[in-house]
Amino acid sequence: MKRRDPAWLPARYDVTDIYALQAVFQGIADPSQQRRALDWIINAAAETYELSFRSNDAGGERETAFAEGKRHVGMQIVKMINMPPDLVAKLRSKDG
Repeated sequence: MKRRDPAWLPARYDVTDIYALQAVFQGIADPSQQRRALDWIINAAAETYELSFRSNDAGGERETAFAEGKRHVGMQIVKMINMPPDLVAKLRSKDG
């Protein structure tokens, strides 16, 4: 079985991920770059759908807490992506 990298290590990426994130930041990303950038953030950087728990042999509570912090960021992004339009409209009306 492949052992996971420690939660605190930088996420793996390739040159296409870099170009996609830079294009999003510059406001010039095409649809595939936008999807690739969000996919990298959600799946690679935040490890949103991965188990946060780390055994004592794999860093224990501190490593688990670090992994859960990354995962929390991904969950917030996924929540906003999947938020129903009527709820967004309701929130907008509350903001004035």
